[in-house]
Amino acid sequence: MATTSLHRYEPVRERGTLRAFGLAVLTHILLLIFLYFGVQWQSSTPRGEEAELWDEAAVQQAVQQAAPVPDVKPEPVIKAPPAKVEEEADIALEQQKRKREQEAAAAREAELARRAAEARAEAQRQARLKEEQQARQAELQRKALAEQQAKEKAAEKAAADAAQARKNAQLQAQAEAKAKAEADAKQKELKAKAAAEAKAKADAERKANESRANAQRQAQLDRLRAMAGAGATGTVAGSGGGVGNAQGTGGTASAGYAERVRAKVKPNILFDPSAVNGNPSAVVSVQMAPDGSILSKRLTKSSGNGAYDEAVMRAVERSDPLPRDTNGKAPSSVILTFRPKE
Repeated sequence: MATTSLHRYEPVRERGTLRAFGLAVLTHILLLIFLYFGVQWQSSTPRGEEAELWDEAAVQQAVQQAAPVPDVKPEPVIKAPPAKVEEEADIALEQQKRKREQEAAAAREAELARRAAEARAEAQRQARLKEEQQARQAELQRKALAEQQAKEKAAEKAAADAAQARKNAQLQAQAEAKAKAEADAKQKELKAKAAAEAKAKADAERKANESRANAQRQAQLDRLRAMAGAGATGTVAGSGGGVGNAQGTGGTASAGYAERVRAKVKPNILFDPSAVNGNPSAVVSVQMAPDGSILSKRLTKSSGNGAYDEAVMRAVERSDPLPRDTNGKAPSSVILTFRPKE
């Protein structure tokens, strides 16, 4: 609207030099006329009571139509319009100026309002962005805290599970160890019982065998004596490498006979020497037939260890018949001494 008003009251551009000169002359004439009649018009008619809008372009057009400028001829004097035309023109110009100022002020106010609205919108946008950022930050912190708590909870659970697993393994190991110990004890008890039973049975068999053997030897000895008609009884003593004398059916025993008998008996002694403290001796007296068959045996001195004494007696029994002497006959008896660590 302001652009249209300014264009409307804009002076008409000059179309030529002569026309411009004519318009200047006409303007001065009109100005003089306005000054002449201005005083009378102001005294008779109050300003603003009868105001008309005066179009400057229309006035100029009327002037141009009323007084066309010839080529070089002087322009005729044109009768000036009333003095109130200039005042109306001033009023119109003043109104237009106020209107432009109002429009400019309104434009400035609109611009300020627009900028204020933009500033408010930007502030709101920034506040919204800040709130969104704070919300995202809070969400990230919440998630991080939740993850940390989940990790701690998982670690605690893993530690508790590991502790429980160790405890279960320990309890299971203790139970297995107890069961094994009980089984071993039972097995040991069974073995000991079986060994005791076997030993008792073996002892019983051994005693029965010894009784039978003694009876057989005695019967054989009786037969041999009866066949020989008479005989003398001799004794051979042997201990380690010692030499003994004996009288038998074949005469005196040779030197070293007792050692030869011990050499045959010792490999049959089944005993661990480390089970005996020291080196005690066991002495056995053996009665023999002329062919070396054992008629009887007797422990004349104990070593102090029953197991070793029994091992020696069984070894003598396993060595039956004993070796004969150099004359082809065995003496009637021999005394043998054995030590576990020889």
